[in-house]
Amino acid sequence: MGDPVEIVDHDPGWAAAFAALGRTMRAALGSVAVRIDHIGSTSVPGLAAKPVLDVQLAVPSFEPLEAYKGPLERIGLVHRAGNPELTKRYFRETPGHRRTHVHVRELGTFSQQLPLLFRDYLRAHPAAAAEFAQAKRRCAGRFRDARQEYVAAKEPYVWDIVRRADAWAQRTGWRPGPSDA
Repeated sequence: MGDPVEIVDHDPGWAAAFAALGRTMRAALGSVAVRIDHIGSTSVPGLAAKPVLDVQLAVPSFEPLEAYKGPLERIGLVHRAGNPELTKRYFRETPGHRRTHVHVRELGTFSQQLPLLFRDYLRAHPAAAAEFAQAKRRCAGRFRDARQEYVAAKEPYVWDIVRRADAWAQRTGWRPGPSDA
C-alpha cells in the first residue's frame, strides 16, 4: 500500500515553492524548456489539494531526451522511464525531498494545453474550484488507501470541469498566458 490520499487546505507557500523550483529549472534548462508552468491543484489559489507540486515543462520535441533529462537529473529529479502515458515524459523527486511531479509535454499538443486551461479556468472561477475541492475530499474520504480508485472516482468531476472550461475558452478566446518561469 502506498501513501494515503490526503487532501489539505490550500497552502500559500506552494506558490513560493514552485517559484524557487521554477527558477532552478529555468537556470538548468534554459531555452530547452519553452515553458515551465505550475499546474495541478497546488497552482490554484484557495484550492484544497494533495501537497504535491505539479510542474509542466513544454519542449519542442521529446527527442533528444537527453536535452532535458540530464539537466533535470542534475537538479535532483529522477526520470520515470516506465511512465505509461505516451503523451508525456515523467520525472519525480529523489527520496527525502518534497513530493514533486514533473510532466514534460510537447508544446502545442492537447495534453500540454489542457492542464493550463484547467488551471486557468479554476483560477477564474472560485466557485468551481470550491466544488472541485469538495469532490476531491469526498473521493479521498472513500479511497484514502487506494490511490488508483481515488483517481478514478474524481475523474467525472475533472471532465465536467474540462467541459465547462472549454465552453469558457470558446467564449473568451482563452490562450495560455506567459510561462510561469
